[in-house]
Amino acid sequence: MTKDEERLQRLKVIVNSLSEEPGCYQYLDKDGRVIYVGKAKNLKRRVSSYFNNSPKNRKTQILVSKIQDIKYVVVPTDEDALIQENNLIKEHQPFYNILLKDGKTYPSVCITNEYLPRVIKTRNIDKKVGTYYGPFSHTGTLNAMLELIDKLYQIRLCHTYISQEKIEQGKIKSCLYYDIGKCKAPCVGRQTRKDYLKQIEEVKDILSGNTRNLCQRLQTEMQDLATQERFLEAEAVKRKYLLAKDFDSKSRVITSTNQNIDVFSIEDDENKAYVNYMHVVNGCITQVFTNEYRKRLDETPEEILSLAIVGMREKYGSESKEIVIPFELDFTLKEAQFIVPKAGDKKKLLFLSESNVRQYRIDALKQAERLNPDQRNINILKELQRKLKLEKLPMRIECFDNSNIMGQDAVAGCVVFIGGRKSKNDYRKYNIKTVIGPDDYASMSEVVFRKYSRAIAEETPLPDLIITDGGKGQMEVVRKVIEDQLHLEIPIAGLAKDSHHRTNELLFGFPQKVVGIEMDSPLFKLLTQIQDEVHRFAITFHKQKRAKHTTESELDHIKGIGAATKTLLLKHFKSLKRIKEADYEQLASVIGTAKAQLLIQRKIYNGWQRKFVVYASLMMRMA
Repeated sequence: MTKDEERLQRLKVIVNSLSEEPGCYQYLDKDGRVIYVGKAKNLKRRVSSYFNNSPKNRKTQILVSKIQDIKYVVVPTDEDALIQENNLIKEHQPFYNILLKDGKTYPSVCITNEYLPRVIKTRNIDKKVGTYYGPFSHTGTLNAMLELIDKLYQIRLCHTYISQEKIEQGKIKSCLYYDIGKCKAPCVGRQTRKDYLKQIEEVKDILSGNTRNLCQRLQTEMQDLATQERFLEAEAVKRKYLLAKDFDSKSRVITSTNQNIDVFSIEDDENKAYVNYMHVVNGCITQVFTNEYRKRLDETPEEILSLAIVGMREKYGSESKEIVIPFELDFTLKEAQFIVPKAGDKKKLLFLSESNVRQYRIDALKQAERLNPDQRNINILKELQRKLKLEKLPMRIECFDNSNIMGQDAVAGCVVFIGGRKSKNDYRKYNIKTVIGPDDYASMSEVVFRKYSRAIAEETPLPDLIITDGGKGQMEVVRKVIEDQLHLEIPIAGLAKDSHHRTNELLFGFPQKVVGIEMDSPLFKLLTQIQDEVHRFAITFHKQKRAKHTTESELDHIKGIGAATKTLLLKHFKSLKRIKEADYEQLASVIGTAKAQLLIQRKIYNGWQRKFVVYASLMMRMA
């Protein structure tokens, strides 16, 4: 028995002894480090699934291969298991668990525990200093709240240590803030402590999101003062009421509920997940956060969201009785109810949360692309893989195109894109050898066969995707070569053009179907770039070949008369006509006797014609 078989046998003994109750389990490596933490409704069933069946996921296979020991704890409920899992992950930071990416420290508001409390903005949490509200993910919202507090109340701004003894002993003097009307100077008795603390309580309502309650109290106070004909005081309260009412209307969202609600939504991709959390108090959103989680074992959205709910509610101190989520979860909380809304205000709140997390994901991808330009191309190729439902990422894409004029000077080109970028060293030019006349299908068949039969023979890399510059006909020709003749399995797509010779649609599959791609998307721009590049490459080669024919003369067909000799003759005599009229001595003085004799022997002078193969009638049809 091998060491690995002994290890698995020992682990199965542990698994067989596990309870079938809810609980948490930990996997340890050879050094005793916790490498994975999980929770389960049924410990035995869940843990045994790792060992009784071969894991489908490669990452899970690697995890199982490193497990040397198993620890577990039984808990009363699923909720306890989830809480325990969350605590253990935070404690051990296991390598194979989802990783929370949270490097931000958000600002909070602290109401200090002083004799005359202050309202301060801070990023450092110390429960001994005072009571904290927040954190606030959006600084603009926090500043708007503090601005409202500043307009409604004159909370002291100084940092002076104030105690009852100092006030009674008269050791404190009013400061500049009193002189400029920013403070009512409770430190010297110009405002009673009772009145000051009443203001602090109202500030707490604002910070808690209870602006609706504040508005009701101010309205009642305003009416009472008016009844007592204390109109000046009523006017002052009215100004506060209008400010609070305006702030409440701006901060209020689409619900009129009086309950506190937590809203969660999730977006994920292959490697990451994004969870948005909104805390709603009396219809006002007081907290909005989006956390980013890095996947380690292809965790499902349900698993990630469950863990995020427990962790974020604990982190942000939420005790809401209602939790709005996008789909059902397989666990419950003792003091909260999960709601999957179908319509109404809660559905609108969920939609708002989903919009936030979707935008966060888009911004995160854009930021990643700015930091790593190659990542942008990888994302585009992933989109292409998803659109075409390819088994592997199309890192190497090869595209073909033909070029000729009525079958003359027929050529073809192949361009290669690796990782979404041009790989010019892999470009190839082809002279059409077996096709007579203008037959694009036969030319394409010849070139594709030559290209990949040689690749097979020389064991050079094959493409992940072949693209033809053409529609259904070109695709079918390539398919016959790739599948029927060479017996290869390479996906084939076609790029068709409209009447204006612009990329119009992407075709894929047999029978061919149009793949929907937005015209302004990065993927469409990449495909257009590939098509334009292969067209440019093929037609440039065709023009070069045609230009060579249009300027050749009989000098080019005389053995022994090379390009250098031809250049000397033309440089000296200026034209072919003068070369024709020159005698032996004149030629010998320029190119030597031997080469002059070649011209004489061929009797170039008597029948010389300046041959220019010019397709004048076809020049207007140049591609």
